[in-house]
Amino acid sequence: MMRVLIPFLMLLPACAALDPRPVAVDRRIAALPAAGAAVEQPVTIRWNDHMVPWVEAATDRDLFYALGLVHGHLRGAQVALLRLAARGRLSEAAGPFAADIDHALRILDFGRAAPAIRAAWPEETRRLMAAFVAGLNHATMTGAAPPEFALLGLRPEPYTEDDLLAIGRLAGTDVNWLRYFALLPARGTPGFARLWERTVAAGSSAPEAALAGRRLAVIREILAGTSRAGSNTVAVAGRRSASGGALIGSDPHLGLNLPNLWLAAGMRSPSFHAVGLMVPGLPIIGVGRNAEIGWGGTNMRAASSDLFDVSALPPEDFRTETVRIGQRLWFATTRQVRITPHGPVLTDAEVVPRREGDVIALRWVGHEPTDEITALLAAARARNGRDFRAAFDRFGVSAQNMLWAARDGSIGQFYATTIPSRAGAAPEDPVLDARDPAATAPWGRLLRTPDLPFVVNPREGFLASANNRPEPLGGRAPPPMGFFFSDSDRVERLREMLVALPRATPADIMAIQTDTRSPRAGRLAAALLARLDDVAEAAPIAAALRGWDGDYRADSRAPVAFEVLLARLVPRLAEAGRQDATGSRRAPESQWNFITAFLLPDLDALDPAQRTALLRDAASEAAADLAALGTWGDMHRLRVSHWLVNLPVVGGAFAYDGHPVGGSRETPMKTSHGLVTQRHNAAFGSMARHVSDMADPDANWFTLWGGQDGWLGSAAFADQVPLWLERRSIRIPLTPATVAAEFPRVTRLDPP
Repeated sequence: MMRVLIPFLMLLPACAALDPRPVAVDRRIAALPAAGAAVEQPVTIRWNDHMVPWVEAATDRDLFYALGLVHGHLRGAQVALLRLAARGRLSEAAGPFAADIDHALRILDFGRAAPAIRAAWPEETRRLMAAFVAGLNHATMTGAAPPEFALLGLRPEPYTEDDLLAIGRLAGTDVNWLRYFALLPARGTPGFARLWERTVAAGSSAPEAALAGRRLAVIREILAGTSRAGSNTVAVAGRRSASGGALIGSDPHLGLNLPNLWLAAGMRSPSFHAVGLMVPGLPIIGVGRNAEIGWGGTNMRAASSDLFDVSALPPEDFRTETVRIGQRLWFATTRQVRITPHGPVLTDAEVVPRREGDVIALRWVGHEPTDEITALLAAARARNGRDFRAAFDRFGVSAQNMLWAARDGSIGQFYATTIPSRAGAAPEDPVLDARDPAATAPWGRLLRTPDLPFVVNPREGFLASANNRPEPLGGRAPPPMGFFFSDSDRVERLREMLVALPRATPADIMAIQTDTRSPRAGRLAAALLARLDDVAEAAPIAAALRGWDGDYRADSRAPVAFEVLLARLVPRLAEAGRQDATGSRRAPESQWNFITAFLLPDLDALDPAQRTALLRDAASEAAADLAALGTWGDMHRLRVSHWLVNLPVVGGAFAYDGHPVGGSRETPMKTSHGLVTQRHNAAFGSMARHVSDMADPDANWFTLWGGQDGWLGSAAFADQVPLWLERRSIRIPLTPATVAAEFPRVTRLDPP
């Protein structure tokens, strides 16, 4: 009986979340808890029609207090959920289902380095962070509780600086972890060495399908959906722009649920004058500009972690901690966390795939006291590229390929990271032997941003980055950085479009951000067509694909034909002939890097009769799929949904609408997907856009997939979705007169 009653009891106070009342922008702005705000001098917060805040303060301390207040008001529920994930406290909302997930998160321990980071902060960082936390707590403890709190059984709880540092480390997750998880169960099996060799050669991992199980799927959503895992950034020098000023354009790639994982804001105080995108709950601008310099970064996919086999270490090398996990509507439980000199024992987590008997520790730069907050505070005030790069000398995670553009027309690029000084990938196994001095030696010398290549004003007059393999900068090759990178498709397309722009404008950069063409997909389709010439069953597929250039336009049929052909061909190829000498089959290699690296060679390596039969069967099924489908936009959708859409029973109430969309896995406008044969939703991709012309302080445009306000029912919750779909943006200026004109609503914070 209790099992039946609990879901109903949970829902009784949650109607506001399940059926939110519409709330106008003016009403939401008026609800900001301004009374009692602990500012030292008057602060003005201006708002535009989309609830973008522009904060003006007489002191730096008051600026960051007001920013914390705004973050807590606009994204209170989101920051609370990020804290639960970063602290391994999801069971407090989800109950016993999440206990094993929390155990894994406690082992990862995103807050482990926080005390050491705080101890090393310069006084200014300490003061500004304290002000931000105070403002966030004022909003949290005096404002109205967000509608999600009743549904999730949460109560307002003040934040600490360590909480926010843990959220920052969660956002800095090493994207390699999920790739490792997919490989661990196969270690030691016949053919694994060959799989690892091909994995490193392709720069990708074994298929995500290997990550089975609901709890592991939740871990995947947390790590992939919140970490800064993807992005595009381009910079154009003043000599190639129409205005004579350098141009910067960034579009981060993250989870596509709402609220967005960025928040747009403008700010001005004695030391800060900038506009950009901030991570909710953190006092830093990740993408944006000040009067002199604009910036954006893409995840470098650097391997900031190593896995170590610690099974042979002596018992004294293991320290055990008992952690208490609170569970909603149930008793608290405890779990053990073991820590070694090589990091916590990752395989103690039930949700982590591994072989029986594996004892594997994770050593991560995120457990070291690097200082991203101080770095990005200094970056926001940089006046030239030299000072901007110098700001990142103690930056750690996540590793970023940083691009900048300056008002004087110059541009630059550098690698911002802290990383072990490795010689390269382990030849046979991603798990290293903790007893091997050669395996542990790279952690004795950590490379930092000043040690790595950089370039200023390249000959081409432009720069582009898209999570591709690190390349030489300024004539200097980078050291080995990692194993898993995006295919070169996106960066190839970005450069192709930039070359064609002798005098680029902001509109040109916006068009680049919304481009839906994959050159490599077009070439692969042509190569497959050549191999399908004598296959009668392929006629409908061939007719749709002939002449296709790889453009995943929403109104096109060709992408549908290409994708259903891949979906039918790739698994068959895995089953048909890829066996090693022992007869052991490898898992299907279905990620894009594997497809582009190995599909054609593996296909051509088959016996001709076997290849023909395989192509005939795949083409026949693909033709049937194609006949039942319409355009790519009919098949490929972008759903407007809240993060709570993943809740059991009630999750459907948080899916609001769906839209046809172009793009694909590696198009500049990324809308990622796997192998597909039917209608599906893109869950990861381009979810924010920024373009600035550095010649004009007011020429700054931003768009979020969703909106500024995380309050369910708010008019600004999803009001930017039409802008995103129609490829329009919101201007966020820097000059006071333009700000006053375009941000007419005013909130005033007065000293008590």
